[in-house]
Amino acid sequence: MSVEVRVTAVLQKLTGGQRAVRADGGTIGGLLDNLETAYPGFKASVMQDGKLHRFVNIYVNDEDIRYLGQLETPVSEGDVVAILPALAGGC
Repeated sequence: MSVEVRVTAVLQKLTGGQRAVRADGGTIGGLLDNLETAYPGFKASVMQDGKLHRFVNIYVNDEDIRYLGQLETPVSEGDVVAILPALAGGC
């Protein structure tokens, strides 16, 4: 099953400038594996030691996966997944 994955500008460098891509996977973890295959280096940008980086937020249909099943959160055809690395800056 294919779902829409939306990424911010930080990750668009890996997706060839695309704001949204299609990927397969029955869970968020499987989806990230599929994205890694299609876009090498993707997982390293959002994960470390098998876990999401602390400041990466992933939403399935606007629901934060931290409150669902985390990497085991199921995804289905028609779902929209948003991957949002936090940005920091300022003085």
